Amino acid sequence: MQDYIRQRVLDISRYIIKEGTTVRSTANIFGVSKSTVHKDVTERLPKINEELFLEVKKILENNKAERHIRGGEATRKKYKQNNVS
Repeated sequence: MQDYIRQRVLDISRYIIKEGTTVRSTANIFGVSKSTVHKDVTERLPKINEELFLEVKKILENNKAERHIRGGEATRKKYKQNNVS
């Protein structure tokens, strides 16, 4: 694995742990695709740092469990704004 990829994986992982962000928002912050973030934290990170991987995994599982709630909130806001006009 190239050094810059290894460093990106660690930076992304630490950011997710610190901020509790989603894959999508992390991808936007780091200027990479969602696929890259996902591959970094699910395939590359376990080979680099198992302990860090387990922490990131907990956050990603929590985000996945809550995503239907966030989606519902976004839809509610969208329709609320449209009906105000």
